Amino acid sequence: MPAKRILMLVGDYVEDYEAMVPYQMLLMVGHQVDAVCPGKKPGEVVRTAIHDFEGDQTYSEKRGHNFAVTADFDTIEPRNYDALVIPGGRSPEYLRL
Repeated sequence: MPAKRILMLVGDYVEDYEAMVPYQMLLMVGHQVDAVCPGKKPGEVVRTAIHDFEGDQTYSEKRGHNFAVTADFDTIEPRNYDALVIPGGRSPEYLRL
């Protein structure tokens, strides 16, 4: 399959596993992935969250890794991408605004 250009929209407290794993896997198979976040520039990071079930009635939330923003949200051109990835966690709650 020819390499695709993929846009990943992230924000603070994005679910760690849902951002890190697809990002690394897509790069590993040769795709270009641009991670963007409104209000952050390339080289800055978003904080991730790790959710875990520890025997309570709901999940716990812990601080995860720093995930690097690799492109500028304000200058991207969506039509230049083949796919969009929006990982879960807390960030979609406010990114939709």
